[in-house]
Amino acid sequence: MKALVTYYTQTGNTGKVAKAIYEAISIEKVLIPIAELKDQGGYDIVFVGFPVHAHSVPAEAETFIKGLPKDQRVAFFSTHGSMRGGHLPKQAFEHALGVAAKNKVLGHFGCRGKVDPNIIEALINKPAHKAWAEEAQGAERHPDNHDLADAREFAQGIIAAL
Repeated sequence: MKALVTYYTQTGNTGKVAKAIYEAISIEKVLIPIAELKDQGGYDIVFVGFPVHAHSVPAEAETFIKGLPKDQRVAFFSTHGSMRGGHLPKQAFEHALGVAAKNKVLGHFGCRGKVDPNIIEALINKPAHKAWAEEAQGAERHPDNHDLADAREFAQGIIAAL
């Protein structure tokens, strides 16, 4: 069996989670950012990571997911400024499921990730985004060791389910 762990990241949060997932996998594996990936085929499982942007999947990750072969087994992971289990990360996962309709999605892992302070500053005084911006301030130290341990456990569970 062979696994691909690929991701899109801007701040490094999703890259940290990708590395934890990669380290937890005990089969043949490849770790590479989406932007550097030349071939998507030949993998038994593809772990695709992305930061949640405006309750959605960033265009770079969405394009990659759309290009996956039909019936490809996929597991998603994401980072976000919201609390785990919040409605915004759930909306992004639902978006990813829709994009991957032709694939076999085996699961999703999400954890908090530090948000660029400039984004928080730009949104904190806007009534429609104030609550999220205040919540995102609490993600400053994430992903932390607990988040990364949970990511490893997620990856091991996906591999065991294969």
